[in-house]
Amino acid sequence: MDKNFQSFDDQSDAATCAPRLKALRGELAKRGLDGFIVPRSDEHQGEYVSKRAERLAWLTAFTGSAGAAVVLGDKAAIFVDGRYTLQVRQQTDAALFEPRDLVAEGPATWIENTASAGRKIGYDPWLHTQSAIETLRISAAKAGAVLVACETNPIDAVWHDQPAPPLAKAVPHDFALAGETAESKRMRLAEELKKKGADASVLTLPDSICWLLNLRGGDIPHTPFALSFAILNSDGSTDLFMDERKSSPELAKHLGNSVRLRPPGDFTPCLDALKGRKVAVDPGTAAAAIFDRLDKAGAGVLRLGDPCQLPKACKNSVEIEGMRKAHIRDGAALSKFLCWFAREAPKGGLDEISAAEQLEGFRQATGALADLSFDSISAASEHAAIPHYRVTRSSNLPVLKDHIYLIDSGGQYADGTTDVTRTVIVGTPTAEMKDRFTRVLQGHIALATVTFPEGTMGAALDAFARRPLWEAGLDYDHGTGHGVGSYLAVHEGPQNISKRQVPQALKPGMIVSNEPGYYKAGEYGIRIENLIVVHEVPPPKAGDRTMMAFETITLAPIDLELVEPALLTGAERAWLNAYHARVRETLAPLVDGETRSWLEKATRAI
Repeated sequence: MDKNFQSFDDQSDAATCAPRLKALRGELAKRGLDGFIVPRSDEHQGEYVSKRAERLAWLTAFTGSAGAAVVLGDKAAIFVDGRYTLQVRQQTDAALFEPRDLVAEGPATWIENTASAGRKIGYDPWLHTQSAIETLRISAAKAGAVLVACETNPIDAVWHDQPAPPLAKAVPHDFALAGETAESKRMRLAEELKKKGADASVLTLPDSICWLLNLRGGDIPHTPFALSFAILNSDGSTDLFMDERKSSPELAKHLGNSVRLRPPGDFTPCLDALKGRKVAVDPGTAAAAIFDRLDKAGAGVLRLGDPCQLPKACKNSVEIEGMRKAHIRDGAALSKFLCWFAREAPKGGLDEISAAEQLEGFRQATGALADLSFDSISAASEHAAIPHYRVTRSSNLPVLKDHIYLIDSGGQYADGTTDVTRTVIVGTPTAEMKDRFTRVLQGHIALATVTFPEGTMGAALDAFARRPLWEAGLDYDHGTGHGVGSYLAVHEGPQNISKRQVPQALKPGMIVSNEPGYYKAGEYGIRIENLIVVHEVPPPKAGDRTMMAFETITLAPIDLELVEPALLTGAERAWLNAYHARVRETLAPLVDGETRSWLEKATRAI
């Protein structure tokens, strides 16, 4: 597998926006189009895309993990959510791309209010889900405009140094790590397809296919995906559409005779061959082009959710134990880093890049790191107020005394994926910093300790993490928790914990993050993040409901210098002390003497 460790080079900057926007508008004019919609997505519709598919970043210089742009002849807009409101203005040319709210408005509403009658607005049908295009088409119609599917992407026509498609090797994911054979998964899901009256299911999400077939790859930075399409048939056999250059004799043996490896060019003809069959496709994750092809072929399309997403999210006992082991290993590396940081930062001379490089070095020293799980968010001072900040050589800030430093990072290990955030003070915090940090900690503890009845969705728990901030008239503009894969994507669905209503109950085996925060623009930011596992617990003595709770699996000290003990209740103090005792007892045998001594102090009872 290709290793994609962190790069701090600037991919592009606001100065590139004008010539690239001009080139795109020229190409649109050649095609008789008045506009074009640019999502941050690829043909597989996942959050994580290859360098070749970073069309939004190429055009706008915005490098966030979610967003979109709409280009018209006389104006253009870029849409981001609350995580990126500061970042987008720093990266893109706001005079060319007006920043807009992705959630409150989005491209559809903007087109409805902005596009004029008669305009032809192009889109790439491979880069939008069916549900998204249906919404956009309605909005365009209200404006009197029309959406036009492009046979080829106009950005690709003007992006002259566009990277080639990735061709990293795909490799088997061992049964000892997966806990279930690929054959068992295929047959289990095939039975579900039969019950729903489907003859086949078209799979497009890379994590679904990697999970189903117990394979991993290196096509996406920091995420062990092998990009491909698949068709799961109701007899359990599967057609896998993947470049044969990614395969090997070992992989062929692993896949077996019931999985047919076919070239990517066979995918659309195979969709045509589904004529007359009942085919399950997820309108929320599959490209509109797939629906167009199936409809044209005369297949009976069943709009059903991706059958892999829920069983993938509910980790089995082998996967959960692997995640625990990965977090212990990762926690020891992070503790070594925090000890090093506590020693070196007060001396001066550190910056965001040198700190991130040092942490990556500690993770590599474990001998088990396959990759980082994402580009580390190494954020000093005011950069910590940007939730998804990405340090580059041009943005790199020094770590200063009496300022906050935030590090959100993780590792990809064969037995698990980690994602952890710690916020630390260099020197002396202000009273305000301590108040805000302690309120974030209280929210973190409230979520970590909540019990809830079976069938509860994440949105019902979100307020537990926000209440201490709400009581002070404060909040944060991102979700509280996202799903995490097992040596897969660091962000995965279908579950989450946020204000956003997601119709998926939290189920045993699901792993989610617990990451409330607080951000004071231009000054500092705070976030405390652990990963937690859903498990069933006995109901109270008088109770009659099946109840769930969380197990915290991340192990790393929480900076006590930022805690205001007077704000904590007795129960909150007891949780923090017990958590720190577990951190100390688990990690102390795994670290050097200096780190062990630091760990004793960092995890002391308060």
